[in-house]
Amino acid sequence: QVQLVESGGGYAQPGGSLNLSCSGSGIDLTAYNTVWYRQAPRFQREWVGLVTKSGTPAYADPVKGRFNISRDTANNTVHLELNHLRPEDTAVYSCTVAQCWSQGTQVTVTS
Repeated sequence: QVQLVESGGGYAQPGGSLNLSCSGSGIDLTAYNTVWYRQAPRFQREWVGLVTKSGTPAYADPVKGRFNISRDTANNTVHLELNHLRPEDTAVYSCTVAQCWSQGTQVTVTS
């Protein structure tokens, strides 16, 4: 059974950092692109970034230079590092691989 389990998230102050992880079971994350999305209340789902199956990251303009996507192939996990957080980064973050989605995790940026 293919499953993506997400961990991390929580609360941070503006300017702070959080880390999210997306771990795959039943699927080799190096064989697919891993894509991150977020959705804030009353907003449409927004593409955040991705890491290709070859390990190349790409980022949406609103997070470029602040977020970092990396891959831990030994643990079949992709990490999303959120730095210099802003209140507008508040959303539920999800990862998706090969049409499989994680459960989503809340990130709240507030002072």
